[in-house]
Amino acid sequence: MSQFTTVARPYAKAAFDFAVEHQSLDRWQSMLAFTAQVTRDKQVSELLTGAMGPDALSKTFIAICGEQLDEAGQNLIKVMADNKRLRVLPEVLEQFIELRAALEATVEVEVTSANVLSEEQQAKIAAAMEKRLSRKVKLNCKIDKSVLAGIVIRAGDMVIDGSVRSRLERLADVLQS
Repeated sequence: MSQFTTVARPYAKAAFDFAVEHQSLDRWQSMLAFTAQVTRDKQVSELLTGAMGPDALSKTFIAICGEQLDEAGQNLIKVMADNKRLRVLPEVLEQFIELRAALEATVEVEVTSANVLSEEQQAKIAAAMEKRLSRKVKLNCKIDKSVLAGIVIRAGDMVIDGSVRSRLERLADVLQS
């Protein structure tokens, strides 16, 4: 997948720069999300790995996407088809989202707990994470009964595990040593 990251980077950067210049970040993210979903379709995936020429491939892909693509989005598809890069559209979307988050200075934080968190608890967690990360935080809360009690917070590579389960596992390790 790292090869896809390198291949997708210039396309994501070009789409992002264009979207910023034309103040259409939402539209571009929507178009990229749609095209990424189209490439994940089994029949389209087979089409992308087939022997179809770039012109025919781009026309077919654009026809499948229909009105979901504006003219600039269609141009991106044509360029990527010419370079046989349509398979990397999901990675282009991921990198576009990362570039947008960096621009907007936001970070998505995943909070896993055993029970539903109250609005007050979510606000406290968001405030603490904004202070720690120096960015606006968007919380994604999930319920996982295996946490037992407490919470697990993930923001990128950072993990804060305040769950009772992890404390019990650490205690068991200490007792066994």
